[in-house]
Amino acid sequence: MKTLVVYDSLYGNTAQVAEAIGAAVAGESQVLRIGEAKPSELGSFELVIVGAPTQGGRPTEAMRAFLARVPALEGVKVAVFDTRLRAKWVKVFGYAAGKITERMESLGATLVTEPEGFIVEGKKGPLGGGELERAGAWAKDLRPD
Repeated sequence: MKTLVVYDSLYGNTAQVAEAIGAAVAGESQVLRIGEAKPSELGSFELVIVGAPTQGGRPTEAMRAFLARVPALEGVKVAVFDTRLRAKWVKVFGYAAGKITERMESLGATLVTEPEGFIVEGKKGPLGGGELERAGAWAKDLRPD
């Protein structure tokens, strides 16, 4: 399976999760920060995994700008993740993964699993205990069929 993991990261936590996902997903994978990825090439992968930190209930501005440039993704299989705080009040605003999922589905992509959130202990991190292992386990279960 040819997989692209494309992400944005502000403090390095989402980057760590993306790398763990890329290392664990079945088959050949490429892990790219959004500045390195070409929106027009997403359709050439069997599975595209997109992730960003949650900032004010949304993905980062850079991720939103990247997603705005992505062309139609009819038939492309996708999975989505974010990094987020555990605080209950954060649920009021939502999470980045939900907004990314909405955008990917509006482009015609097909979600292969429910969006996943990985916990950071504070605005700048670190990641919660066991989150990298959980990210790897989540990635191993991803199948584009």
